[in-house]
Amino acid sequence: MNLFDVYPLFDITPVKAQGAYLWDEHGRRYLDLYGGHAVISIGHSHPHYIKRMARQLYNIGFYSNSVQMPLQQELAEKLGRLSGYEDYNLFLCSSGAEANENALKLASFHTGRRKVLAFKGAFHGRTSAAVAVTDNPAIQAPINETENVVFVPLNDTEAFNYALEVHGPELAAVIVEGIQGVGGVRAPEGAFLKEVAAGCERVGALLILDEVQTGYGRTGKFFAHQYTDVKPDLITVAKGMGNGFPVAGVLINPGIKAKHGMLGTTFGGNYLACVAALAVLEVIEEEKLLDNAQRIGKRLIEALRQFPGVREVRGEGLMIGVDLEEPCAPIRKQLLTEYGIFTGSSSDKNTLRLLPPLCIGAREVDTFLSAFESVLHTSTIQAN
Repeated sequence: MNLFDVYPLFDITPVKAQGAYLWDEHGRRYLDLYGGHAVISIGHSHPHYIKRMARQLYNIGFYSNSVQMPLQQELAEKLGRLSGYEDYNLFLCSSGAEANENALKLASFHTGRRKVLAFKGAFHGRTSAAVAVTDNPAIQAPINETENVVFVPLNDTEAFNYALEVHGPELAAVIVEGIQGVGGVRAPEGAFLKEVAAGCERVGALLILDEVQTGYGRTGKFFAHQYTDVKPDLITVAKGMGNGFPVAGVLINPGIKAKHGMLGTTFGGNYLACVAALAVLEVIEEEKLLDNAQRIGKRLIEALRQFPGVREVRGEGLMIGVDLEEPCAPIRKQLLTEYGIFTGSSSDKNTLRLLPPLCIGAREVDTFLSAFESVLHTSTIQAN
């Protein structure tokens, strides 16, 4: 049996990782500025993380959600304290798509409505409802197609308010990313996000903030929306939550009441998932990684804006989109093959995406900037 061909693969086999670095089977070292798609938050193979996970696995690794697990409550309390959402409730699951799926379901249960407003360029996952609110027909199977989703351009207040006028009484929710990742690292502007929140309140729809990629300190705040004075009804988290172990969640406004059987999960919130998420929070707090994301991100963004061939640099903290004057695919390939540096892409073919571990330091940033300058210089010479 062969694997189903899903992704184009780099000809690299990582076998070891530490901090912001990977090593392949030949012993070559790579600088990781992609974090396994924003998943590696506290760094690869962090000693505290390994110790916590090994100790838990030695005791018990899994049982179903039919028994009491104090670790779940411990995680909820610590996540609430560090995020500023102590009064919210937490539903645990295993992936970002599941988190968004359940947030959308909760909004529909709570309001009794069917429709959702989403934004062009959005990516919310590949499960049924999550993919329906994703602006990419190529990944929507016929079963995912729905007339209950309305798309409007991001940061277009006029289009948003018009959609509310037309569909407001039918809207269960408005879903928006803290920063669009796949969409090219494009953020909702502060004034626009406030308008969205006010519009939701006006028509009785719930506001869902998809912080799957932007949460857990990625942008220098615990959540990206915390750069703006907005408090969503539902917040979804995943990726950096477990530093590689599958764990996700929905933070739920206490006004949204639970009923047994409304939501459910087999693997969500298992012992190992909770310990992984707790270890991540402990390291984030102890090592002040939110401060590091702000400081190092600012340094990186300011430096990148000075490079010839760079049209624009977008993002916050350590979620950065570098908009180039040419397609980024050859740039990414050269950075990887010649300089051993992993970077990412987006649906915008000219946007290079950087999502390094939050522990990255000035030395790694300087290494990347030197390599990036050389690659851009080579690209310019070849173009001329």
